[in-house]
Parts: sequence; structure tokens; C-alpha cells
Amino acid sequence: MERKPDEPEKAASGAGAGDPPPPPFLEVKCRSSGEVRRFAFGTTARYALHAVNRKLAPGAPAALHVEAVKDGEEPVSFGPAAPLADYGDGWKLQTITEQDAPGYYQTPASDTRRDDTKQSAKNPRDQETMAAYITKIVLAFVFIFLLGGLFTYLLETLPDMFQPASEPQPL
Repeated sequence: MERKPDEPEKAASGAGAGDPPPPPFLEVKCRSSGEVRRFAFGTTARYALHAVNRKLAPGAPAALHVEAVKDGEEPVSFGPAAPLADYGDGWKLQTITEQDAPGYYQTPASDTRRDDTKQSAKNPRDQETMAAYITKIVLAFVFIFLLGGLFTYLLETLPDMFQPASEPQPL
């Protein structure tokens, strides 16, 4: 059976004739600020976290990930690349912070308040490590030049050391 081009696809949309249309957005509750943010279907959890965290007040704990929760059910966590989804009646999307479960969640390596295209947040320990690498590189160049100079000197003077001295010729 062929589908005519002007007929809507009811089977693909999953909505029956009597069902109300789904809302055109998803709502995510920020546990840090208590505000609800709206996102389009297909928005990734990484972008939702970025959008939520950039609007937080200074000092508020950053959201680490998004999960869907329902009373009496096991929460569903969204990975960074997972698109946000609506699981139906009773399910709500919310952010999880380190304060919600202290010690359980690892702090992300990069600051989630920053855009992924930008350089990650500076850590003082990273600066110490960078200084150590630069120092090692400079020392390596100094030793390479000293070693090159030593070899050049030896190649110029060793042949003269091994040749027997010729006797002076009378005038």
C-alpha cells in the first residue's frame, strides 16, 4: 500500500486521533536555581547543561548532568551527547549537582560553564606543569647546543692531536 504525498503519517508520529499534541518543547528544572528552562526536542544534554549553567548566579553549584525522575521509579540519566526526551506522565527532567549527592559524582575535567569551543578553565596546577615542561624544553635545547659545540670542537682538534709533529725544516 502506497502512501499518498498529501496524507500525513499518523503511524510515524505516534499520536492517535484523540491524543492532545505533545508540547513543542521539553522543560528541565534547575536544582541550583529552582528555575525551569525550556528546550526544543532533540537538544543534547551537553547543550542543556551549558545553557543552564551559564545563567546560574555566581557561587551557585553547577549542574553536572540531566536526569529524568518519577516517584517510585529509578532515575534515567542522560549522557552528554544524548538528546533530551520526554518519558510521559509523571516524568520530569531535572539537573543534578554535586550537592545532590556529595562525593558520588566526579567533578568534570573542564568547567561546564564554559563553551566547549573555548579553552578549558585554567587550573593553577596546570600552570605549574606547563612551566615545568617549558623549563625542560629550554634545558634540552641548551644541552643539544652544548653537545653540538663539543662535537664540533673535538672534530676540529682531534685530527691535529693524532698527526705526528713534523720536524722543522732548516732555512
